[in-house]
Amino acid sequence: MKLGVVGLPNVGKSTLFNAITCAGAQAANYPFCTIEPNTGVVAVPDHRLDVLAEMYHPEKYTPATLEFVDIAGLVKGASRGEGLGNKFLSHIREVDAIVHVVRCFEDDNVIHVDGSVDPARDIDVINTELILADIETVTKRAERAAAMLKKGEKKYAVEAEAGKILLDHLNDGKPARTAPLDKDQQAVVRDWFLLTSKKVIYAANIGEEDLGKDEASLPLVEPVRKIAAEEGAEVLVICASAEEEISQMEPDEKAMFLEDMGIGTSGLDRLVVLGYKLLGLISFLTAGPKEVRAWTITNGTKAPQAAGKIHTDFERGFIRAEIVAYDDLIREGSMNACKEKGLVRSEGKEYVMKDGDVTLFRFNV
Repeated sequence: MKLGVVGLPNVGKSTLFNAITCAGAQAANYPFCTIEPNTGVVAVPDHRLDVLAEMYHPEKYTPATLEFVDIAGLVKGASRGEGLGNKFLSHIREVDAIVHVVRCFEDDNVIHVDGSVDPARDIDVINTELILADIETVTKRAERAAAMLKKGEKKYAVEAEAGKILLDHLNDGKPARTAPLDKDQQAVVRDWFLLTSKKVIYAANIGEEDLGKDEASLPLVEPVRKIAAEEGAEVLVICASAEEEISQMEPDEKAMFLEDMGIGTSGLDRLVVLGYKLLGLISFLTAGPKEVRAWTITNGTKAPQAAGKIHTDFERGFIRAEIVAYDDLIREGSMNACKEKGLVRSEGKEYVMKDGDVTLFRFNV
């Protein structure tokens, strides 16, 4: 799963990306420093794996991961190819969700592409360009569906109606993800890969002087929260420059810094966990002396398909899944103790996996 890190030039995208991945993407004080997207894979923090590793002392420790893509800064007119607009739009189309970095700090030493800091305006610039690109896509789809409907192809009725609803919605300056579509229309529109249908986390990038302050007291963050509430998006208040420093610290030093700053959990950990949830993902766990591992699946996945994440043979020859809840395993101290108390369940093909299921799959090929 990919999360695209986007925003205007010089809002802290690449600095945040560096912190996320420690990949060393160039972060310079001029527009379009990032041209080709940098990518990096980051582990999803999960304390359950740490506890299981203490229990089993495995040869391997493998957390779930997310891929982040640092995409070029966008400017007004991108939907018409201004700046690096066409590249930006093609790269953002390939991600599953968006981390929209919004500048919420004042600094005369960091150039703003529009000359001043205004989070609401900055969000509007990017959202408008994405909406304009989507209007072009929807117009073509709707016109084609309407033409086919006139020829008597009734199966295009849903597509034509979805196109009308979406065009009205987009022309009102609203993203596709908030359009009032029914289930059939949503299913049709899913294949259109609209930019504004993607889920969004607004990363409100604050200055280091605002770290540890009550977020409600930060005036530049308030407009970000208001826009996110209207769109049903998430907001994460984060200081990209501080996070980049934290990412280079040793674990003990990092913990001490977070405690001294009154932060508790790093912004990066919160961002990764939020992104994981935003995409509707959960983890089931496997544990033993060879490996302790978290496996990423979509919420609602059934046991055979979850088994297929490990190996296609597991899904093809699926017999059953032997499952114990993580909390039960930790409380009892071992799988054998759980079996003795009847806490290990045998689940079949219709079982829907739950987050934290510690699982052993039985299969035969």
